[in-house]
Amino acid sequence: MRRERYSYSRYFNAKYSRKGRIGEKEYFRLETEGLFHTQTALSYVIRQGLHHGLANTPFAYDHCSANAFFRKDLGKAFLPDLCDKGQRYKYLPHGKKLPESFRMAKNGLILREQVLDTAYVEEIYITPRNYLYQMNRITDERIVKDQKEENNLPPVTLDIIEQGVPDFDVRAALISEQGRVNKSVLTDLELCYIIDSELIPQYLRAPKDCSIYHLSESKRQELANLLFREAQNSYNKKSLLSGRTTDAKQIRRCLAL
Repeated sequence: MRRERYSYSRYFNAKYSRKGRIGEKEYFRLETEGLFHTQTALSYVIRQGLHHGLANTPFAYDHCSANAFFRKDLGKAFLPDLCDKGQRYKYLPHGKKLPESFRMAKNGLILREQVLDTAYVEEIYITPRNYLYQMNRITDERIVKDQKEENNLPPVTLDIIEQGVPDFDVRAALISEQGRVNKSVLTDLELCYIIDSELIPQYLRAPKDCSIYHLSESKRQELANLLFREAQNSYNKKSLLSGRTTDAKQIRRCLAL
């Protein structure tokens, strides 16, 4: 795990011209034993996009593995449009290459089947029907009861999986679990896209490949002030936010302030 984190840190830092560690110093580890413990832990991880209010279902969140399992049984055996091998360099650090056997989608995402142990995960869920049930299951006391009947290990719960995540609100996550995503609120990914694709090249007249890590703190604060003003007029469809909302904490987070 440490090796993978280090490799990703090098990749991210090279791509965005930044320095330092990505994420916390220590990584999260959790011991699971038995079917219910392992299944519950996997379900919470796969459904992170749902619990964090990024999508109405786990399958609608692009940056998750929900669509990688039981593909044939669930009618998802088709592949996304693949990136031409000659164009991969756009998504990789300078001078780096992807193994020939790895496939990359046109949006730059490596197909998850290349790096996931899908056979193991499908064995844990046993059937496609149970997998669908677990992906759509509402957290209840039965989940804890099944684990306690299985062995004496502490049951896996959402707050345990998310421990260490700043400002994580279990109650809000359980509401999001019901698929009630507020579409008027920008996600971090959407706000970062606005910053990278619109603000930096248009407002600062910077090159297209410029990222926030190329900018001084004063320039990033300048962009933050602009976004603060736009947020106050978010009801205006012509604003940069197109009628969506954000807040100071999210703006500062996306600008690394």
